[in-house]
Amino acid sequence: MNEYTAFASLYDTFMEDVPYEKWYEEIEGFFKTFKKPNITGKIAELGCGTGNMTRLLKKDGTNVIGVDISSEMLTVAKKKTDEEGLDILYVMQDFRELELGEKVDAIVSVCDCMNYVTEYSELKEVFKRVANSLVSGGLFIFDVNTLHKFRDVLSDNSYSQTTENSACTWENFFDEQTRINEYYTNFFVLDEKTGQYIRNEEFHYERGYTVEEIKKALEDFEILGIYDEKDFSEGDENAERLFFVARENKNE
Repeated sequence: MNEYTAFASLYDTFMEDVPYEKWYEEIEGFFKTFKKPNITGKIAELGCGTGNMTRLLKKDGTNVIGVDISSEMLTVAKKKTDEEGLDILYVMQDFRELELGEKVDAIVSVCDCMNYVTEYSELKEVFKRVANSLVSGGLFIFDVNTLHKFRDVLSDNSYSQTTENSACTWENFFDEQTRINEYYTNFFVLDEKTGQYIRNEEFHYERGYTVEEIKKALEDFEILGIYDEKDFSEGDENAERLFFVARENKNE
């Protein structure tokens, strides 16, 4: 999980269409609908990246911790946070080894971070660590890309995107047997001093899980809902992205 190094400085440019505001509104709705009275507003975001969702979660004064494995992404997040005068704690950590040092009221993870956990045993361990990091009855809200999206939408397609001073190509390869989806990205950034473009490449790997596999891995949680990201109606395997909302109940 050492992706998002050189790409960090370009992430916001090429991911500007990600509907963070929409997701934030839905997440806030889940908090209002499902939270227990003892939940006071301390939240951690796993795979926080450049802090786009983290900063939204901070909107109402909530205490927020952003966790990410990439120091480069966290540098961008910290810069944007400082520019907005926000107080957010960012922690560089592989969430497969999650240790927050304190219990929080809710944990959020968006942009298919859980798909980056490509071993099922490790996914179960992540969920267990999340449960151990939550107060009793705390909420865990996360999304995943579905097998349908990997198999039928992304498939073995290629994509490209350009801006005035940069370009990105993305080749997609899905292995049906392992259910591993490989993204091979090339990106080019204009060096204004030389007038030449500097090329970097990264490989990203995600695994597709069935809904049943995810439900079984959430053994320390009560699943409150599974939603289709398209309209946040009840979701199933036919969605491209699913949001799971679960409540910690390992002691019940």
